[in-house]
Amino acid sequence: MLGTGGTTAAPLILAGDDVPVDVPRVPAREAAERELSGPMYHENDPNLLQRALNRFWEWVNDLFDSASGGTPGGTLGLLVIVLVVIALVAALWWRLGKPQRTADSSDSLFDDRPRSASAHRAAAEKHAAADRWNQAVQERMRAVVRSLEERALLDPRPGRTADEAAAEAGRQLPEHADELRAAARAFDDVTYGGRTADRSAYERLRKLDLALERTKPLTAGAAQGAAE
Repeated sequence: MLGTGGTTAAPLILAGDDVPVDVPRVPAREAAERELSGPMYHENDPNLLQRALNRFWEWVNDLFDSASGGTPGGTLGLLVIVLVVIALVAALWWRLGKPQRTADSSDSLFDDRPRSASAHRAAAEKHAAADRWNQAVQERMRAVVRSLEERALLDPRPGRTADEAAAEAGRQLPEHADELRAAARAFDDVTYGGRTADRSAYERLRKLDLALERTKPLTAGAAQGAAE
């Protein structure tokens, strides 16, 4: 209904005596909002989780649209870039494996159950026969170090790491220093780095163990000269 000068007037409500009553705009709007807030008008509304998911997907869609607008080739170009990044990450993961953790002084080579070198060798061969190459590598490295301790080439020391054992043994047996370091790395890779060993890794360590058994250590003077 138009008032004077063309302005819109508030709706008129007829009172009981059929006299029109002019209702102000604000109360009328509040009354309508109260009416529409009743449960009967919201029975089919999505629940809180659905609303949150809808908002999330709207945000993802807006983000994708914004990114595709600034990417050469639009949406297709953005999709190609995403696929290339995923492929690169997968290739790096396959090539490098899980991130390796640096061994520290608490990464002891041996557990709390001291065993002889022959016991460690027997355990290693048992694991190898069952194709459990990680455990086989671990036990063979322990056999190598325990054997060196039994031959008095290394002083028995609790808490020694594989790297420390390889470095100390390499000074006594310099011709095997490189293989000892490689054996320590193989042990650390499967024990702390999440890598998986195979038959060739175990065979390399087994051959080192057998070679060390036949090797005589340097004399004290020769070992000092080799270290210098």
